[in-house]
Amino acid sequence: MALIAPRVTAGLAADDARNLARSLQDSNDITVFVDGTVHCLPAEARDAVVDLLARLSRGEAVTVSSVEEMLTTSQAAELAGISHTYLRNMTDRGEIPVEYRGTHRRIRLADIMSWLESQKKKAAADAANAADDAANGAT
Repeated sequence: MALIAPRVTAGLAADDARNLARSLQDSNDITVFVDGTVHCLPAEARDAVVDLLARLSRGEAVTVSSVEEMLTTSQAAELAGISHTYLRNMTDRGEIPVEYRGTHRRIRLADIMSWLESQKKKAAADAANAADDAANGAT
C-alpha cells in the first residue's frame, strides 16, 4: 500500500487566522460538507480536523501526511489470537509480509487484518464443504 505524499500548507493570512480562531473559540460543533452533503465525523477524525484548524488559526504552517500502523510481532500475534512463535514462523515462510527495523520485525496492521479475513473465509468454506459432505453421505 503506497502512502500519499505529505501536503504542506502555509499559514493563513492574519485576518483569516483571526476569523478562524474566533469561529473555533468555545465551539464543539464542527460540521463538514462534502459536495453539499453533511457528514458527521467520528470523534478521532473530528479531533484531527479541529487540531488542524486550530493550528491554521494560529497562523502556523501545517503538514498533513499518512502513517501506516506497524505492529510488533507480539502485538500482531495477540491481535490474531496466535502464538508469537507461530506468527514468526509464518513470516519466515512468507505467509504474512514482514518489514525489518534493524533486527526487529514489524508487521502492517492491514496485513494482519487481511490474513484474519482469509482465515475466516477459509473456515466458512471448510464448514460449507463439511455440511455438503454430511448431506451427501446421508442420502
